[in-house]
Amino acid sequence: MSIPNLASLDVKGKRVFLRCDLNVPLKDGVITDDGRIRASLPTISALLNSGASLVICAHLGRPKGERKPELSLAPIAIKLSELLNEEVVFATDVIGESATRAVAALKTGGVVLLENVRFEAAETSKDESERSALARKLASYADLYVGDGFGAVHRKHASVFETAKLLPHAAGFLISAEVDVLQKLTHQPDRPYCVVLGGAKVSDKIGVIANLLEKVNVLAIGGGMLFTFLAAQGKEIGKSLVEIESIPTVKDLLIRADALGVEILLPTDIVVAPAFANELPTVVSADAIPADQIGLDIGPVSAMKFAEAIKKCHTVFWNGPMGVFEFSNFSAGTKAIAAALTEVQGLAVVGGGDSAAAVRALGFTDSQFGYISTGGGAALEYLEGKELPGLIALQS
Repeated sequence: MSIPNLASLDVKGKRVFLRCDLNVPLKDGVITDDGRIRASLPTISALLNSGASLVICAHLGRPKGERKPELSLAPIAIKLSELLNEEVVFATDVIGESATRAVAALKTGGVVLLENVRFEAAETSKDESERSALARKLASYADLYVGDGFGAVHRKHASVFETAKLLPHAAGFLISAEVDVLQKLTHQPDRPYCVVLGGAKVSDKIGVIANLLEKVNVLAIGGGMLFTFLAAQGKEIGKSLVEIESIPTVKDLLIRADALGVEILLPTDIVVAPAFANELPTVVSADAIPADQIGLDIGPVSAMKFAEAIKKCHTVFWNGPMGVFEFSNFSAGTKAIAAALTEVQGLAVVGGGDSAAAVRALGFTDSQFGYISTGGGAALEYLEGKELPGLIALQS
């Protein structure tokens, strides 16, 4: 895949349409994790230092074409101004009067942040003509296009796909770095190679598991998805989360892994509670989960075994928490995995999404890991072997 980088563009005196991923978590209008904003700063600063002016486009949540005040990018504009230490003009719409006026007044070195692009129904429309019409309006704001929102490149959306093709374009530092890391994970990784997968749904990860089985040495399974694996082995899982329809596929994956000599790590002990709440935990054997209990984390013995396996590997990719880390009583498994990744002598990648939020919430810093991806879904689809529209649009 040949994707031009920033060095291929002469941006001096030009207006650049910059698609970022600023989809950060908010609580009562306050940003709780600004990791994605900070990840966008190197590209923003480089463009400004090279004499460009910027029209930044991003999304927040899934408003589905409706204007929802709680999903406004206004708090992101304030935070971005603080981090850049300069004014960021916030346009209160995407293609309306406010945006048109703000872009027209934009001077060299200036920054405009458009309102949530997903407030426009055409952004996510399945109708190509609707997306293209929006893309033409967005492209009219600038001379050049830079794609740096890796968390959205798996979406065939107007600002990600069609707009990029209408202007001379390149990838920003973030997308370039993400692609470089993902290529290392899929092409000749340093071995031993371990993939750790968690999260709620095994159906979200089946494609990744199937595509990586021939590439990995160790596959560790935690989170809610582990109970579908236990059910596939005929074990009692109590009231734990399970996807019945995925059991046959999981059985096939386990057979295939055995044939390929891939070590499958499943928990031998589970932390359970009677309800999905931060209640007093109990540790039980994975073979003996009581019928009235819910599995909410991997147990301490399993966490230790997972950590030992991780630290022996030279390449590790982790996506999905091991338990309900938001509850203090069920965060130990996730914390153990994060701690193990900080000790990997090689490339240790935290695969975005909930995993990235978890390591920060549990007190770790980005610098402790080899790489923290900004796009959980995009990274998974790349590792699944799918073509990502946003990357296709940026190819030479």
